[in-house]
Amino acid sequence: MHRLILLTLLLTLSVSLPAQIRWNSSYQQYFDQYKDLAIEQMLKYRIPASITLAQGVFESGAGKSALARKANNHFGIKCHGWRGATTYATDDAPNECFRAYKNVYESYEDHSRFLATGRRYRRLFSLRLTDYKGWARGLKAAGYATNPAYADKLIDIIQLYKLYRYDTAKGYDKFFARRAKDTPQSGPLHPVYAFNKNYYVKARQGDTFSSLARELGISARKLAKYNELPRGTVLSEGDIVYLKKKQSKAPKDYKDRLHYVRPGESMHSIAQLYGLRLKSLYKLNRLPKNYQIRVGDGLLLR
Repeated sequence: MHRLILLTLLLTLSVSLPAQIRWNSSYQQYFDQYKDLAIEQMLKYRIPASITLAQGVFESGAGKSALARKANNHFGIKCHGWRGATTYATDDAPNECFRAYKNVYESYEDHSRFLATGRRYRRLFSLRLTDYKGWARGLKAAGYATNPAYADKLIDIIQLYKLYRYDTAKGYDKFFARRAKDTPQSGPLHPVYAFNKNYYVKARQGDTFSSLARELGISARKLAKYNELPRGTVLSEGDIVYLKKKQSKAPKDYKDRLHYVRPGESMHSIAQLYGLRLKSLYKLNRLPKNYQIRVGDGLLLR
């Protein structure tokens, strides 16, 4: 009898406890792509960047939901007297009216204004920017979402991905904040990755510097220059394309570590791998520019 009671209790607890969220690469890509925009909004409207990012990734399925892809709506905001473009989708009821935007920047900006001007969210703005738990619970209490676990889900996302670190930011990358404004979401964008104080995308089949320039809002000439290649270079699928000038050293994690040359590698491909300028890689290793590397060579990276 006691064993049956214990088993029943354990089953009850397992049902009532929230599922532990797991790290998701799509979520991380979303944060890398939009963290600067969230910080810009925080400095403008006093809404924690962590809250904006957690809501955006959760409501939009990391930008992959039908509402996000069709209408650039990353926060699930319904029409509610909205005078702009609209779209319709099933949420709490069939065929509900949702706001539609030209780009992701408009969605973030409208989300900030929606909270900042909404009477039911007024109390939240008396909280500290670093009080993401208070903000998450306050949003749920104010009726932002009907999901009873909404606040816990936001808090779990913020803690797992350490989004709270952005709540103390004093500045942001203006290029990335602008990219969300300048780029219409007419199709699937290249995921953006962060590495060595830089950002990069991975080329897809058929990509050129010119086609990437149209999406990224950076001239083909600059993209070619940043990646130390002729503008007319044919890109291969998987090639790393940096969006800013590369660094003179690899990240600190690579101190006292060597890269051993593998078959098919070149000084340029190794420099791209670590986000290094090609001339810096030669200089770090005291090699002449005409040096022909060999498989097995060990190269310093910083």
